Parts: sequence; C-alpha cells; structure tokens
Amino acid sequence: MPNRKPIFFSFYKLCFIFFTNVALGTTKSTIEPCSNSDSCNALLGYTLYTDLKVAEVASLFQVDPISILTANAIDISYPDVENHILPSQLFLKIPILCSCVDGIRKSVSTHYKTRPQDTLSSIADSIYAGLVSADQIREANSIADPSVLDVGENLVVPLPCTCFNGTDNGLPAIYLSYVVKPVDTLAGIAASYSTTITDLMNVNAMGSASITAGDILAVPLSACASDFPKYASDHGLIVPNGSYAITASHCVQCSCGPGSSNLYCMPASLAVSCSSMQCKSSNLMLGNVTVQQSSAGCNVTSCAYGGYVNGTIITWYATSFTYIY
Repeated sequence: MPNRKPIFFSFYKLCFIFFTNVALGTTKSTIEPCSNSDSCNALLGYTLYTDLKVAEVASLFQVDPISILTANAIDISYPDVENHILPSQLFLKIPILCSCVDGIRKSVSTHYKTRPQDTLSSIADSIYAGLVSADQIREANSIADPSVLDVGENLVVPLPCTCFNGTDNGLPAIYLSYVVKPVDTLAGIAASYSTTITDLMNVNAMGSASITAGDILAVPLSACASDFPKYASDHGLIVPNGSYAITASHCVQCSCGPGSSNLYCMPASLAVSCSSMQCKSSNLMLGNVTVQQSSAGCNVTSCAYGGYVNGTIITWYATSFTYIY
C-alpha cells in the first residue's frame, strides 16, 4: 500500500510538573497545567503490540480511521484501506483531542472494554504501549482491587497530551506524546523530528539531556495552521509538515508540505456529496491556481478554502502580484 512518510519540525512555558510511575524504574511525563475549557489537536506516538487492522487501531482510541491514515500520510484511496493489516511494532501517530481536565492537559475520550486475561498492567504496557500507567487507569476508574477485573468492564484510559498554545518558538506546531524506547537518546529523537536538543529540553522542562525508557516526552512537530473563523466546525485545524487532513465531512483535503507553513486545500478523493467548491465570481474551483506572466511580473490567482460552516464549504478568491526586478 502506498505510504508517503511525513517529514516532521514553546511558547508559554508555564510551570511544568512531572509524575512518576514505578515499574522497573522511575519514568516521567510532561504535564501542561491549564485553567480553561478549550481543547486542541494533538498526537500520540503509538507502537502496535500485535498485527492490527487500521479500523482496530481506530477503535482502540475511538478515532476516525481516516484520521489515522492522513496523520501518517497514507493514501486513503487504497482499496478497502480501513481493513488493511498493519504489522506488529509499527509506529503510528494517533490524532486525539487534548482537553483540560482537573487542571491539566490530557485526553479522556478513550475507553477500553476488558477481555479475559487482561490486567491493568497488560492494558497499560502492552495494549496502549506505555502511553498510560496501570496506576493511572486504576485512579481514573476508582478501582479498589486492581487484581480483579470483570470481563467486559468499560475502562476510561487517560492519555497524555499537550497544547502549548499550538506553537513552538512562535511558529505553528502540534505536539506528539512520545514514549522513550531503550535505544533512544535525546539527540536521536531531536534529529528524527527535525528539532533540537535544546528545544526538547525547554519544552519538557528538563534539567539534563538524560532520558529513561518509558519517559513520555512532548515533541513539537512543525505544522501549517488554519485561520478559519471560530464559527467554522473545523476552526483550529492544524496539520503537521509532510501529512494531510480530511475535513468538511470528508469533502476537503488539506495538506502541509515539508518545510511549509501554509495549508493547501483541494477536493478530497473521498468526496461524494458535497456543497459547491467553486469560488464566487470566477470559474476557479477549490485548489485551482492560475499564473499570468507579464513584463512586470506574475499575477497569481487562487481559490482557497475558508472553513466548513453549517454544511457549506467556504471558499475565497485570492490574488497576488510578484514583481520582476
């Protein structure tokens, strides 16, 4: 199946605290304090514990399978892509909504139904790949005796996330919660995600570059941010470099090229029954760009996406002129 690997890239560093989980050692996770009810888009770094279909991964986190594919730059036009089997140990980015709960940023929209042989430790360490601890699941569900789990019990699975105002060093960013592996170094993680050791240390309020397997780091990924109005259902859309997102009821695809800061939106391949995508007073459709050259320079016109409002795809006609010197 086609797999276009994305290329990855702090503001308001308030006060950071760390919680500790005791297992084979002490691990840490960055927590972002918050005081309002807003939310943001965030990502989880998830390693598959076994072979799973795309739809099964989506069910684990209660997210749209299409959003997993787009976050990982996988072609959604692949036949029956939601039933494609992903191999064990594959690393994926899982898009989630990061909320403010009890004064800290976290996601509480994920639920897990227990199966025979499940333990809190196996759910936390294996099924959710260390993104949560057994103690956190126990506390979130007020479990008095963690050694007794009823089959079919519906558990809240609190997951780590951060927003940091959707920026990193003043530029648009989306944050990935990354579980440190035994072979990882901070320098290696920084290189993998096109950032620096200094930036990672600042974001995570680290006193040194030392990390431990199981630590959960907030990793900023450079992104393209939308400026859709607040009344648009996709207000706040942000797309990491090298990936894309599907919005407007699967009608519009917005992509963020490597190293870019501008969203480019066009009709999605999934589009079936959608409102008009033509710019008013022009023959341009969403995503169309025309260039007219003259002796003085180039006149560029385009039909851009302005958000999804009450079932209507908003478009706007843009013009610019570049002078030739």
